[in-house]
Amino acid sequence: MSCADQIFIQNCKEILSNGVWDTDHDVRPVWEDGTPAHTIKKFGIVNRYDLSKEFPILTLRRTAFKSAIDELLWIWQKKSNNINDLSSHIWDSWADETGSIGKAYGYQLGIRHKYKEGEFDQVDRVLFDLKHNPLSRRIMTNLYNHQDLHEMNLYPCAYSMTFNVSGNVLNGILNQRSQDMLTANNWNVTQYAVLLHMFAAVSGLQAGELVHVIADAHIYDRHIPIVKEMIEKVPYDAPKFIMDRDIQDFYSFTKDSFRLENYQYQTFTEKIPVAI
Repeated sequence: MSCADQIFIQNCKEILSNGVWDTDHDVRPVWEDGTPAHTIKKFGIVNRYDLSKEFPILTLRRTAFKSAIDELLWIWQKKSNNINDLSSHIWDSWADETGSIGKAYGYQLGIRHKYKEGEFDQVDRVLFDLKHNPLSRRIMTNLYNHQDLHEMNLYPCAYSMTFNVSGNVLNGILNQRSQDMLTANNWNVTQYAVLLHMFAAVSGLQAGELVHVIADAHIYDRHIPIVKEMIEKVPYDAPKFIMDRDIQDFYSFTKDSFRLENYQYQTFTEKIPVAI
């Protein structure tokens, strides 16, 4: 059983057994038919993934590895907020007629800020510090810019990364305000595991731990039967993660710079409804 499967099963069992329902309240999300999308949740889940041991991708069902990386690069490399720069259609519901999702995600990473060493956007500042001041305890990014929230079509869910170097190992903490466990949990874990590998590789470091802090980890009401069936499946071992180690420039990575070897996963034919 892979570590990602084990953690996912534990999280879901904990939410289903000891979670709190929001059915006594009006909620913002709705299903496609307009019905309110209620959740059962746990507050403050913290998961740790040791990337030096295995790559944390689910085998209980397939995680779309290349599509997840494509979205990651859309945000962190292209620093885009326009779905026309993205191969998938996962953001279509949040985009306006021009394709923009407002001043969210990649837009925030692309804003340049003044530092004593000069002007950097948030990504370039991380790269600068990992090269010139790796022992800094100030290497972090934040997408939750209160000044721009009113111009974001969706507030950032995974909103901050803190990077920390111990010896020659790069560790990271991903903070997430809200997590749809079925549709997005392993998607985000996969993305930020790849991101940590990317930053480590171009900084002469080894990828270490990814710590995922989730404020509100929830399962939607219509997802519960799917989750219950899914966590009873027998997981496989984690696949081998392979990346192009010759790339030394963060902006030279593409989704084809990464692949999984021996990725086995359980067949999953259930159509998953998505609350918006």
